[in-house]
Amino acid sequence: MTILPILISSFCTSLGALPILFIKKVTHKGKDVMLAYTAGIMVAASAYGLIPSALKLSNITSLIIGILIGTFVLTILESIIPHHDLDHSSGHSTNRSNVFLFLIAMSIHNLPEGLSVGISHVSSENEVGPLVAFAIGLQNIPEGFLVGLFLITQGINRFKAILFSSITGLFEFFAGVFGMLFGDVFEQIVPYGLAFAAGSMLFVVYKELIPESHGDGNERAATITFILGFITMIWLTDIFR
Repeated sequence: MTILPILISSFCTSLGALPILFIKKVTHKGKDVMLAYTAGIMVAASAYGLIPSALKLSNITSLIIGILIGTFVLTILESIIPHHDLDHSSGHSTNRSNVFLFLIAMSIHNLPEGLSVGISHVSSENEVGPLVAFAIGLQNIPEGFLVGLFLITQGINRFKAILFSSITGLFEFFAGVFGMLFGDVFEQIVPYGLAFAAGSMLFVVYKELIPESHGDGNERAATITFILGFITMIWLTDIFR
């Protein structure tokens, strides 16, 4: 039993954030297109990765419960944290409440993912561990890019954006180690954790990313790139599965 799969899966978040170093200027259209593309990737990761993995380990009832809990937790979180909807002005002013909410949401989203990776590696089903680690690690790459992209579009320094993105990945790593150490006790919650991660991810996509990508008159371009992002994630998952 080793922490290497957990470390690699979590590190993919930092790896995904690195390309933002090469983004010199983000126009409104460019920002909307990139946000829509990564939103499509995240929806596909939920629908084609996390949800099937949860069903493989459990049943439709557990899946629904996990998704609803993830949605509920993110809804409560948004209600208790001071928050203002993203504006679509031409400037890049930083809305700290939006940034804080987004980082907290992604960090909480990473907890059940990490827990699932850790627990799956002590599961009685030997093939489950690599499958879960791969599925979550793969979706962590565009997720890291998404976090970094969102931060720089909100006026955060690129290096700080990578650092904050990496910190969200650390939450997943520590949760993974915890899951590995106490996997025998918590093995039954793996499918709930995967479904929770899917629900919280879908909440972030629909509540924050889609409205943001459609707010500047670029709805058609954003819709097309959302679909392309969705196809990209399905293609990558199929290739490496």
